[in-house]
Amino acid sequence: MVKNAVGVAGGAALLAPVAPPLLHGLAGLAVVGLGIFAAGSLVFKAAEAFQGMENPLKQKGDGPKKH
Repeated sequence: MVKNAVGVAGGAALLAPVAPPLLHGLAGLAVVGLGIFAAGSLVFKAAEAFQGMENPLKQKGDGPKKH
């Protein structure tokens, strides 16, 4: 029982210096992923909005008559 406790404590002591940078890296990946998701959503919403609009360069009215 004591050997198991010492083994777990020893493993935790070996991982302790590595854990903070690893946690910061994971948090950074989460923030970057959230940013990419937000940017993708914004682009998708903008594309939908532009598809629903009329063409501002197209003339209104009859336009040129075809023969």
